This record gives sequence, C-alpha cells and structure tokens, in this order.
Amino acid sequence: MSPDAVAGFFEPDEVASRRQVRRYAVPRWMIEASAERRAAGDWQGACAAARFDVTFDLSEVSARYGPDVARALESDLLHLVPDLVRWHLPRVLGGRSTLATDRTVVLAGYGVTADGSGATAPYLHLRTPPMVDGPQRIPLRFGAVRHGAAPGVFRGHVEDWRACRYLWDARRADELRARAGGADRLPFLHADGTPRGADELPDRDPGTGDPVARAEWVTLLYQRGRVTESLTAVGIDLDPSMPEVPSWYRATPETILAWPALDVPRLESEAGRYAELSAAERFRIGEDWRACVLLEFTGSDRKPRIRLVEREAAGDAAFLPQALRQPLPDLDLLRVGGVAPAQLHPLVAGSLFPGLGTAVGPPGPTPPAPVRVRCRGEWHEVVFRDGKFDSPHSPQERQRENALRAFGGAVTGCFAVEHACTSGTGRLPKGLRAQRRDLFLRAQHGDTPGVLELLDAGVDPRVRDGGRRSLLHVLHLLDHEPLLPRLLAAGLDLEARDHRDRTPLSVAVGDGGSAALVTALIDAGARIDVVDQMELSLDQLIRKYRRTDLDFLRERVEKEHPDIGADWWDEWEEEKDDEDEEDEDG
Repeated sequence: MSPDAVAGFFEPDEVASRRQVRRYAVPRWMIEASAERRAAGDWQGACAAARFDVTFDLSEVSARYGPDVARALESDLLHLVPDLVRWHLPRVLGGRSTLATDRTVVLAGYGVTADGSGATAPYLHLRTPPMVDGPQRIPLRFGAVRHGAAPGVFRGHVEDWRACRYLWDARRADELRARAGGADRLPFLHADGTPRGADELPDRDPGTGDPVARAEWVTLLYQRGRVTESLTAVGIDLDPSMPEVPSWYRATPETILAWPALDVPRLESEAGRYAELSAAERFRIGEDWRACVLLEFTGSDRKPRIRLVEREAAGDAAFLPQALRQPLPDLDLLRVGGVAPAQLHPLVAGSLFPGLGTAVGPPGPTPPAPVRVRCRGEWHEVVFRDGKFDSPHSPQERQRENALRAFGGAVTGCFAVEHACTSGTGRLPKGLRAQRRDLFLRAQHGDTPGVLELLDAGVDPRVRDGGRRSLLHVLHLLDHEPLLPRLLAAGLDLEARDHRDRTPLSVAVGDGGSAALVTALIDAGARIDVVDQMELSLDQLIRKYRRTDLDFLRERVEKEHPDIGADWWDEWEEEKDDEDEEDEDG
C-alpha cells in the first residue's frame, strides 16, 4: 500500500517524523555496540553505548533496599536492552523526531524497602530530556517515583512499562508480535512485512473467525471517523453524554477520541492486562484542554465503558501507557511503505517477522552524491568532495565571484549554492538540502560516528543549517572530543552567530552542553563577553537555567564583564526573588 492509499490516516509530518526516528534515533552502530556489551555481561557498557547515563550504584542499592532487591535489579539490568528502549520511547513528532520531553518511564518495580515499612517502592526508571532540541542522552535511575492515590498508580507524564517488558527486556522481546495483534500475519501486512493493498483489506465485518482481518476492519472504521462503531465492534460502550461545558465548546466524544490514534482492537485487552498489574479501574486514554477521556471497568460485569468528564473530575485515574493504547509505530510505518522490515531494530524485526532472517537495522550515512545546478545557462554538477564544496569552476572564477560578493554584487549558479551551504542563508537544490538534513539530523540524535563518517566521506565541515548553525553550534548534542579539534582545524569560527544571534559557547551554556564542552570552547579561545538575541549574557543564561556546574564561568563573567547583559532580565529576576520571599513569609 502506498502512502496515497492511506491518505487521511497518517499526516505527512507524522510519517516523515517516524521515518526520521527509525533512520536517525538509534543508529546501527549503537545497536551493534550495545549488543556486543550485553553479550559480554557488561550492562553498564551497553548503557554507555546507547547514550544512557546510569545514576546509581548496585552496592548503594543493596545497602538501602537489601541484597534481594539488588540481585533482582542486577538480573534485569543484565537483560536490559537500552537501544531497544530508545527505539520505543515516545517522540515529539509533528515534523520532529526527538524524544518527548519530561517523561518518566517506569521499567520495573521491586516491592518495598528492606525493613518492610511500606515506604514507597523503588523502581528502575528513566527520564526523557527536558528540551525538544536538546541533548538526547537519557538518565537511568533507581528509586521512588511519584504516584497517585495508590502505590503503582502513577500520575502526570509517567509511562508505566511494567506490563510491556517486551519493549526493553531481551528475555521478553519475542512477545512483541503477539501483543501487536499478529497471528499468521500482522494487520495490514503480508507475512513478509510488505503492505497489503487497498483491495486486499476487508470492506465489511469479516467476523471473529479471522482476528487479524477483523482488527483491520475495526481500525478502518476508527480511522474513517466511525468511532462509535469501531468501539462497539470490540465490546466497548461509548457514553455519548458530555460533561457540563460552555455552549461554545463544540467538541464531541467522537472528535476527542479521534485524535489520540487509539489502537481500538487491542484497547480492552491491554487495559485489562494493565489493570491486573496496577489494581486500577479507571484509565485516562485521551484529553484536550477541557475534557478527559476515561476508559472504565467499574460495572458489576466489568464491561469496559468510555466516557468524557471534565479534567478535574478525572481525579486519580491512572494514565494508560501510550505503548498500550496506540498502535506500534513500526507497523504504521510498514503499512505506508515508510520502512522495510530488515531496517527495523533486530529484536523488533525478529519478533514481528520470525522468518525474515538477520535484520541489518537502520541504514547508515550515505556518501555525498553529485547534484546538478543551473549555472550561467548550463547544468553543472556540484558535490562535497575532500571536505570542500566542489564545482567545475577555476580558482580565478572563484576569486572573481568572491570579490563581486565583497562589493555587494549578486552571485548566481554554483557560487550562490556554495554560499547558501556555508552561510545557512539562501536556497539549496533538493539534493543538497537532503544531504545537509542528513548531517544535522545525525547531530541532533547524538550520532557522533555518523557525523564523522560523513566528514570522512567528503562533506564540507563548514556547512550550516537553515538556522545558520554550524557544526560548532551542535557540539553540545555530540561527543565533542573527536570533533572540536577537527572543526577548528577546518577553520570554523568560534564566534559565528546562528539565527538567534548565539555563538557556539552561548548554545552550549543555554541548551544543556556539558561543563567539559564549555571549558573546551573557552580554552580554544571562545569569547565570554557575548550576548544573544535577547541580550542575555552567559552569566544570565547560567542563572536562567540554574546551571550550578558552570559556577566557574558565571563567576568569571561577573568579575571580568560586570556590565554586560540585559537590564530587563536582572530586574525581572529581582522581582521574582522578592515574590518568592513574600510567599515563604506568607
């Protein structure tokens, strides 16, 4: 089935985002390196390869929670597949591919404290990054997680994966196919993972004899807006009544239920499975700014019912994890031809398609290919070669064009394209835009080996993205140690400004760069008397983001450049401090 065949089911940005996730978020080298360390029994090395930061020590866990908890935790850690976790984590999407921000994901729970006091149980969990475009490193934690009215019933942005170990535990990874609704094949796919055509899908209820075809029918009903029919088909009642809302509020239960992209065929079984684990009877499965969608098992017959309530009335209802209420993203991508089965994570591919053989995983970087450019009435080929933008023009022609630009003249053709590549302004041919996007998406996801491979293949290190960011501006997303010397040797400017008037040092300070990177940039000669578009100094950025790890830089800026920065920020910060003091006194 082509993407056109399912128009209306998947937004173009959504498909593009998911393709980016599967191509860039978990590169092949990461999967291979993590698997190698796991096979050697080195769970910490596997975490390091997948860019997980372990924040606990097993000896400390044993001392605080007892040796039994420590042994159970260690067993889970030896089978933890951190790259598989990264593969399945929720994403921002909507044109992006980075991790959904500020989510806590609970992997496993370990009972109560050793003294049996009934204190909050410890959990193996992680926290997604706080910034959409920030570093994609993931802290792995062990300890208490805030819960709702009862232990194990979480509130807020918590994804509880205890009921779906197949998303992270190597011992259970092969359960994915059954949990995704597979039998002799998976919904909307042939047995080999190729998409079924529109003429192969049911146009009426096939009955319960073919559960996969029926799942397709129910899903099609839901995606065509026939939400009540789809829910009825799986035995879920929809209460059509609306909570008390203003007359101008025109949402209906069906319109609110349409946007969460529910996996209706699995909804009852997955919610029931989760209910057994959490002892909850009411689950949030969707909401807008005014109303909340609840799936309830509260009747005497435990028949599931969906109804809308005001957000405040949802109370302590548990959040049904996204992984249990929405379709597996890989199946949606396979359905529209957005990915091949062999390009999936090997554990995912092996579970979904047991007869596939060895999956190669996501594709690696593609060497830069020549692109045709219209220049002076002719078609020229340009290409990144040997770390430079190469075009069929002599050094004398290049010198003339540079002089023309220096005097304010307009340049065209190959020279205009070269300027657009190295300045981040102007238009690029489609092929070069794709090559630039490939480079910066790999940087966004922390793929240092991928970036180095592209540079080794000839990509010009001076290239800048549409936000005028150079590779120096994105070093906070990467491992800077192998890249910084190379970029400086290539002549990249430490004081170059992006579209928000930030230098690479400003970005490192404000967007979560490590203290080691900040120190390295300063040692390389980066100026500390800089301000950004908002006129915020480095000192003010450090205070804004409460970066205690950069106290050394804050103190230096205060001492050497006391008058730099925005007055409005200092005034606002002073007023805020006064308000905080009044609240404490009150």
